[in-house]
Amino acid sequence: MATPRDRMPLAERVEQLLATDGPLPIVAAGDPVLRQPAEPYDGQLEPALLARFVRALRVTMHAAPGVGLAAPQVGVPLRIAVIEDPAPVPEEVRLARGRVPLAFRVLVNPAYEPVGAARAGFFEGCLSVPGWQAVVARPTRVRLTGSDADGRCVDEVLAGWPARIVQHETDHLDGVLYVDRAELRSLSANHTVAERWAQPTPVAAARELGFDLPE
Repeated sequence: MATPRDRMPLAERVEQLLATDGPLPIVAAGDPVLRQPAEPYDGQLEPALLARFVRALRVTMHAAPGVGLAAPQVGVPLRIAVIEDPAPVPEEVRLARGRVPLAFRVLVNPAYEPVGAARAGFFEGCLSVPGWQAVVARPTRVRLTGSDADGRCVDEVLAGWPARIVQHETDHLDGVLYVDRAELRSLSANHTVAERWAQPTPVAAARELGFDLPE
């Protein structure tokens, strides 16, 4: 059943969200906004409002903290996401996961496609599924297309952890959560991941929990 919020024009909904300072409330799994394809962005927010919304997404992502946040995660069904990863990880993790710094950027109407057949599985979490992580096998390289907040076209190939972040956030805009792609036998509470599965790769978790990793 649609709520008054759902029927509210998008610009009005965003203005309402931005009426208070600080991080925006993050929508949790179970809200229909996370399960519907987001509307392509086509100027629904005038430039000043879009800039304010992007700033709020960034503040919310940092406060969570996370490395990506899609507009539906704050209840706005538009194909907009922000990503940023300082990648403060040990060298062995960087090498195993391809986790390198990713500067802040805005993705507008993004799409991705695999480049090559290589896949890798690693634990992922999600701000909309708090408290849990699971192993997700994803392409290690993807071609990202779309535009930025200023309307400039984006067409580039990303690899490693930046490619994973782009896939995770773009999936949100298609109504897909990481658990839809996860090895469910790997599903673990955050504290269990920290205590048992903090190795650079999930090889031990796959062996002990009984799931397969890409070869």
